[in-house]
Amino acid sequence: MELPVILTPGEDGYLVAECPVIPGCVSQGRTREEALRNIREAIELCLENRESEGSRMLSARRDSAQCPGMSFKKSAI
Repeated sequence: MELPVILTPGEDGYLVAECPVIPGCVSQGRTREEALRNIREAIELCLENRESEGSRMLSARRDSAQCPGMSFKKSAI
């Protein structure tokens, strides 16, 4: 599955990557390659989450190389 990704320069010098067909699916990276890798991960996670919640808005195979995902930073609690 191929999904659109928009790259825009962020105010902090990073590239912001967004998948406009998945609301809230945004990531960033220092380089184009890093931003694309991060948004791929972000999309995968968004789609997995939607699938687990029963959403039918988007359907994608979990093993699809074209399906990016959201990157999350883990914080100490």
